[in-house]
Amino acid sequence: MTQPATDLSPSAREAIVEALNQSVAETAVTTMLAQNFHWNVTGMAFGPLHALFQEIYEDHFVAQDDLAERIKALDGHADGMLSGMLKRSKVSEHDGHADDKTMVAAMQAAQETLAATLAAAGALAAEHGDTLTEDLAIARGQTHEKFAWMLRAHLR
Repeated sequence: MTQPATDLSPSAREAIVEALNQSVAETAVTTMLAQNFHWNVTGMAFGPLHALFQEIYEDHFVAQDDLAERIKALDGHADGMLSGMLKRSKVSEHDGHADDKTMVAAMQAAQETLAATLAAAGALAAEHGDTLTEDLAIARGQTHEKFAWMLRAHLR
């Protein structure tokens, strides 16, 4: 049964907000990772990878806002501090000094991490009847799985 955000118990709301803040943190770090790779990619695959990394960071920039706005709809605090995001994120920064295959592999791993984080957030939301958060998490998870597939295809 669907519950409005206002009908969630305080503990359910807190757990869902925490899962969403984890998602925001990893999305933000991956956004910058993609932008860094976009700026620094070289090699024979420069054109398509430059474009793909741009597609990823543009998608993720919008996603950060969607996730943060859901946090606010749940009456939570969206943690927007970069230092906090870096500490919380399971995705790591990269200095951008790498060959194109290393960049693609790092971005693929980041996408898979994001997909898993969002799957967990969606499952938590479903457990508490928060179908709106569940739907957002599913949609975002599908996007990250698609990006992971596209990146894997570059490595074969």
